[in-house]
Amino acid sequence: MTDGSAVDIEIDLDHPPEARPAPPSGAKPWLVATGVTVLAAALGLTLTLRSGSTPACAAGRTLAAAPPTGTATHSGKATFYDSKGAGGNCSNPAAPANRLYVALGPTEYSAGAACGGFLDVVGPKGTVRVLIMDQCPECEPGHLDLSREAFARIADPVQGLVPVTYRAVVNPPLPGPLTFRIKEGASQWWFAVRIGNHGNPLRSVEVRQGDSGPWQSAARQDYNYWLIASGAGPGPFNLRISDVYGKRVTVSGIRMAPGQVQNSTVRMYAPGGGPAPRPSASTRPPSKRPAATPTPARRPVEVAQTSAPATGAPTSGSARAIARWCEG
Repeated sequence: MTDGSAVDIEIDLDHPPEARPAPPSGAKPWLVATGVTVLAAALGLTLTLRSGSTPACAAGRTLAAAPPTGTATHSGKATFYDSKGAGGNCSNPAAPANRLYVALGPTEYSAGAACGGFLDVVGPKGTVRVLIMDQCPECEPGHLDLSREAFARIADPVQGLVPVTYRAVVNPPLPGPLTFRIKEGASQWWFAVRIGNHGNPLRSVEVRQGDSGPWQSAARQDYNYWLIASGAGPGPFNLRISDVYGKRVTVSGIRMAPGQVQNSTVRMYAPGGGPAPRPSASTRPPSKRPAATPTPARRPVEVAQTSAPATGAPTSGSARAIARWCEG
């Protein structure tokens, strides 16, 4: 049996074994000892599982959430959808002007860690570079949900679903210096900022009040804002931004200006991928577009439906344990 399925064995811990006749006097002592050993092992396995241990086979099937990075090439499939101009779950102000974007499943979207990165996708008809902008809730790892325009670059849209390979773009050309948008409702007691034009996925954002305060680590939210729930002060702020490849820059002069996009003169890296200088930021007047907020989970226009098999757990009020392991 090599299919990796799990087998349930019920062991009643509430009641003693039923009375059985004593073994005949001629029974071999080693048979009795073996039976006791097997029962003890089974009970030990059951108690271990009830305490929260996970079978090795189940752990082996769990994929760590992480965005595509580095130069590894991945194989998968692609479908397409239309964001209708919206900026997706990454809280972009709008879809990119070239309308070449992609939504990733929860594992590769990784609670927003993939936002702002780029993928090169190769399909039956060609290659396209897309901005990671959105999440596809029902897509498993390897399933890319492209924009209609991006899909048309690599395949005939009539196909709807095609095999692809893809990989992350390391140090893609930057559209401009870093931008910063303090979220509506922010104050000296609650801080949230979205960072744009960083090219590679970000690893960390640190904030400090002025030039001498302590650095505070911001927590990434799945809608691509960096949050300090207790606030960072009234500003202006210095922000220290690091990407997944170790590049780090510091930008000063970010003001507490909720809803406004502040344009800096600092790039995350130079055109060749090297370090960038660190001047300060300026403010652009707010646009009339609606405030950036997380987009609700949406279903793609054309997407291969997947469903996970239903699984059950023992009722907490019952002492009847279920031991699980993988068949060889």
